[in-house]
Amino acid sequence: MQMTGLNSSSKNNLEDFRTYILVERNFSKHTAKAYCSDIFDYLLWLGDTQCEDVNFSKVREYLHFIQKFQYRKNTIARKIASLRTFYKFLYREKKIDSNPAMNLNAPKRPKQLPKFLTPYEVEQILNNTKIETPAGYRNKAILELLWASGMRVSELSGLNFGDLNLENNEIRVFGKGAKERIILITDRAKSYLERYIKTARALVAKGYRADEGEEAPVFINNTGFRLQPRTIRNVINEIVEKIELPKHVTPHVFRHSFATHLIENGADLRVVQELLGHASISNTQIYTHVSTQHLKDVYNETHPRA
Repeated sequence: MQMTGLNSSSKNNLEDFRTYILVERNFSKHTAKAYCSDIFDYLLWLGDTQCEDVNFSKVREYLHFIQKFQYRKNTIARKIASLRTFYKFLYREKKIDSNPAMNLNAPKRPKQLPKFLTPYEVEQILNNTKIETPAGYRNKAILELLWASGMRVSELSGLNFGDLNLENNEIRVFGKGAKERIILITDRAKSYLERYIKTARALVAKGYRADEGEEAPVFINNTGFRLQPRTIRNVINEIVEKIELPKHVTPHVFRHSFATHLIENGADLRVVQELLGHASISNTQIYTHVSTQHLKDVYNETHPRA
């Protein structure tokens, strides 16, 4: 974690804060990294000013300072959340006498509907994933799993052999905050995954040892190490560019598509929440808005009087 430029007191506070949000608050590594980056920038701006000497006006001064960077509302809202969490932690630990960030209000975040693919677009991508090489088999299994399960790319990258229960079409994943859940996969996705494991996985890392123990990664690169999310994103980008699909497609777009199509086809919202691993039903409800918007778009494009 970056600490360059901070005084010793700020370094200690930031390190303690990082431990707190990771261990006690169970933040995901991604969220913890973002929060720590926000607090690092803030402490750097404070300079020699100690946290215990900061009042509400000083915090507002910092928020005024960052306005010049023209961050999006979502970023500003996260930075405010980071400050509130940081000072709440310091107050709890009795490192400060009062919480200067307690009354900070975050800007209302604009509601952005998730982007998703039509079933035809998904099939275009899947059908153009060639299985002529061991890596091609691996990539095909990855994309089939993303479409069949709606799992996050980090969850897919983190799969170990001990997480697979293919006899029952089940996979155990660890989502945000290391929360465990069971996801279901289709027979088609299972078929491609089994073929990859049995015939192609060892050849992906030809010349290197590819373990298959309980803790061994399912998806590996050409040196036998765990395949990283960035590589999975690159695989999708190459296929999308090849078929000239006029959309920006990421692994998360597959997740959005999975949820949207389940709801469009009548799936219960609570079931979709469980499959996606959402902590709150409100996170899942956004997909009902997507479905409604899609219906409106189709209506406006096709109705003669629309």
